[in-house]
Amino acid sequence: QVQLVESGGGLVQAGGSLRLSCAASGRTVSSYNVAWFRQAPGKEREFVTAISWIGVSTSADSVKGRFTSSRDNNKNTVYLQMNSLKPEDMAVYYCAADREMYGSGRPSGRAADFGSWGQGTQVTVSS
Repeated sequence: QVQLVESGGGLVQAGGSLRLSCAASGRTVSSYNVAWFRQAPGKEREFVTAISWIGVSTSADSVKGRFTSSRDNNKNTVYLQMNSLKPEDMAVYYCAADREMYGSGRPSGRAADFGSWGQGTQVTVSS
């Protein structure tokens, strides 16, 4: 199973940018679909964006055009670039890897499809 560690969270003003990292170990993350989810206080966890092992991305409507996921296979790391941040983007962000290698070329946004999760990183957006 792949182990994941997120980093890069912090405090940013509305309109600013952050890049989150999801460093993998134990397995080569290039073989997995990887998704980002987030959870704000008092709210349910929600899908943000995902990138498949062949590089196809899907995103929630709320972040389309602002958030982009990418991979650096040499570093065994997946990134989430977040631009034009809004106060409603404030949450703990988690990366997650698919339960199986070489899954669907178009990743789902269903949390149940992802079996390995990081510990999360806090993103705070001030207005």
